[in-house]
Amino acid sequence: MTAVLTEAKAAGKAGVEGEGLTRYVAEFVAGAGLSDLPRVVIDNGKKSILDGLGLALSGSVAKSGELVRRHLAELNLGTGPATVIGSDLKVAPRFAAFANGIGIHADDYDDTQLAVAKDRVYGLLTHPTAPALPAALAMGQAKGASGAEVMLAYHIGVEVECKIAEAIAPRHYQAGFHATATCGTYAAAAAAGRLMGLDRETLERALSVAGSQSAGLRENFGTMTKPFHAGRSSESGVVAAQFAAAGWTATDKILEAPRGFFSAAGGGYDVNAISGKLGAPWIFESPGISIKPHPSGSLTHPGMTEMQRLIREHGIKAADVAHVRVGTNSNMPNALIHHRPTNELQGKFSMEFCMAILLIEGRAGLNEFVDEAINRPDVKAMIEKVDFVIDERAEAAGYHKMTTYIDVKLKDGRTISGMADFGKGSPAHPMSFDEVASKFHECAEFAAWDKTKAGDVVAMVGDLETLPSLDRLLGALAKG
Repeated sequence: MTAVLTEAKAAGKAGVEGEGLTRYVAEFVAGAGLSDLPRVVIDNGKKSILDGLGLALSGSVAKSGELVRRHLAELNLGTGPATVIGSDLKVAPRFAAFANGIGIHADDYDDTQLAVAKDRVYGLLTHPTAPALPAALAMGQAKGASGAEVMLAYHIGVEVECKIAEAIAPRHYQAGFHATATCGTYAAAAAAGRLMGLDRETLERALSVAGSQSAGLRENFGTMTKPFHAGRSSESGVVAAQFAAAGWTATDKILEAPRGFFSAAGGGYDVNAISGKLGAPWIFESPGISIKPHPSGSLTHPGMTEMQRLIREHGIKAADVAHVRVGTNSNMPNALIHHRPTNELQGKFSMEFCMAILLIEGRAGLNEFVDEAINRPDVKAMIEKVDFVIDERAEAAGYHKMTTYIDVKLKDGRTISGMADFGKGSPAHPMSFDEVASKFHECAEFAAWDKTKAGDVVAMVGDLETLPSLDRLLGALAKG
């Protein structure tokens, strides 16, 4: 690792041992401008922003949304400037970020960061929008920021989050840390700090306060605590920026120090994955962000996309299926841990359920990921026919892809096979703005949201950079 860092110094990046890396990140947060965003980045970002807003709506009617609102009421917070989406609540920015972050991640339907290095696990980096967008919305609303200012802060937060996740050693994910929770805290601090107008030195401290709050363990996948991670990371980033602005002291080298984030949480990092890479290129340009067509763990999506294709092209009927084999690399079962799910949250991390529900219903949306569907006798019977195994071919393809092999054995003796590296919604097979708008309307309908309001949100996100403030946009996402 020392050799890698020394080479980075020669290239004019952070120095030996990553010296000055936290300062470099803070300088980027303070200095990036709207003119630095290529058109493709703005357009792709709008899709993820619209996606996040729709998910906050659908997440507001989840059980977790009810519990969060009850918690906020018990705190006797009074009113504040920031909207809790899907409700009539307005609270302090930190609590709006908390509630909306949980809402966006509640259904595990939110966007996903792609890996670029073969030793980085494709589906286990971050869900970038869930921590970054709520912080940007809450602080933007509190500060009366324009749509353009909030959009830029969101992109800055996502960029910081994703490059930190890409740089940290793979041990971070493999040992059980949830990167949306850990790296997402930096996203929220960067987005909030930018909207607060913090200078470079204050941003260094904000990032450092954020680093001491970064936490979240993957063992909680399949429970309400997974979306709690996203909400808490967004809230923690806002708190970090606010404390730094107030004069709170913290180290100026939280990322690179021997006892800092990269070392403590990952056992090391690749400085070349972050130093000199912020905005060069922006993550929304390359390698891109993946938007989900199904409310389940991203690792299920190549297999689900391929299964839908096989069903459509071969007319596969559930009654004709004798056995299904799904083969992936060894990291995917490490996250898709629920082989016999009993509730909707476990179903999101069950390859067996995802295959079964597609074979039976031909679709897998919000209405299929409910407890009633998970526990239907016909679904449970189909789950028993699905074997989820490690496939040597998928293992050899590398962890930066989600290579999935499917073999459907029919009762008449035929076997129908397919393979996919990526699913619908990935940059290799992207969703258009109109397709994301359709998903937004699905989420709004799931939340029983007013159709006129929903249409207004789609239009305003399409012209986000022209909005003088967030008042109309967040008004259309609030009750009353």
